[in-house]
Amino acid sequence: MAKPIHELIPGFIREINPYVPGKPIEEVERELKIRAVKLASNENPLGPSPLAVAAAQKALADTHRYPDGGGYYLREKLAARLGVAMENILLGFGSSELIDLCARAMLRPDSEGLTSQGSFPLFYISMRATGAELVEVPLQDYTFDLDALAGAITPRTRLIILANPNNPTGTMFTASAFTAFLDRVPDDVLVVLDEAYFDYVERADYSRSIPLVLEGRNLVVLRTFSKIYGLAGLRMGYAIGSAALLAEINKMRLPFNTSGVAQAAALAALDDAEHVRRSMESNRAGLKQLGQGLAALGVRYVPSVGNFLLVELGADAGPAADDLLKLGVIVRPMRWMGFPDAIRVTVGTREENQKFLGALAQVRSAGVTKR
Repeated sequence: MAKPIHELIPGFIREINPYVPGKPIEEVERELKIRAVKLASNENPLGPSPLAVAAAQKALADTHRYPDGGGYYLREKLAARLGVAMENILLGFGSSELIDLCARAMLRPDSEGLTSQGSFPLFYISMRATGAELVEVPLQDYTFDLDALAGAITPRTRLIILANPNNPTGTMFTASAFTAFLDRVPDDVLVVLDEAYFDYVERADYSRSIPLVLEGRNLVVLRTFSKIYGLAGLRMGYAIGSAALLAEINKMRLPFNTSGVAQAAALAALDDAEHVRRSMESNRAGLKQLGQGLAALGVRYVPSVGNFLLVELGADAGPAADDLLKLGVIVRPMRWMGFPDAIRVTVGTREENQKFLGALAQVRSAGVTKR
């Protein structure tokens, strides 16, 4: 008897644990019949850039046309902003698509992809989907251990993916540490640096990734419009790398991978300095508010340079996340990302943060949910 068709799919794909998206707020409110706040997906609580919304609305009138397949004007503006050539920029359906494209370009079943445990699941999914061996190095103090990662490189290593800041821990490594790491990476290995939360970091020693690209390092830097610009629903990201490398990766990109509406919104968002300023100020105040509130509750958390906190509850976080959900607060339990005792909490508005802190206090005072 012939095998069922799904069993003919390669085993390395069938073994992949799929990405688990955050629970939609509409679903929670419909099921529980309560007003909820969503602090689960690291979205901008202030919403999208108003300039981007206006541009997107205008662009809707042209949705009967295919978009500019190369995103000329957005790439032109990004290039001028970053001080690189247009050929050094490739647009993607969010930075997630670009992670996948880099993995497909560099990895084969006889090669290795290298990253750390406790980071963005799409790193693992994209690398395993190529049939390559996935090598994971433990975090050190919730941060990518660059020294251990460099030591884990073998002759089969072709791709290393790092996140700075890391999701879900919110930690970062310094520019000097990263440069020292690159000095230890062989010339036949590509390093992909995911800087999705780049805009929130306010430390002078954070990143000099673009100069490193211009130096000719084997480096691709990924950024996104999903976070501080508030365009997560439009799916727009971009890669910065060598022109020759991006030209090859571009051959695998699906035609019209970014919509005209998304391109128009992103183009306008780059001019919305006021929205960026407000978002940074709100995040800075929110991190302080959450940190002080958690400390008052005696709850441990990992200090973050992003727009979220990893909160350690000291026991299986699943029941606590369910309890918070019943109180109208959506957070992400982190077992699936390697932290079974933790939840990840997005920095919200002052009111949303206070609702979370109040709900957490209520959950803790009641103990584990009585079922």
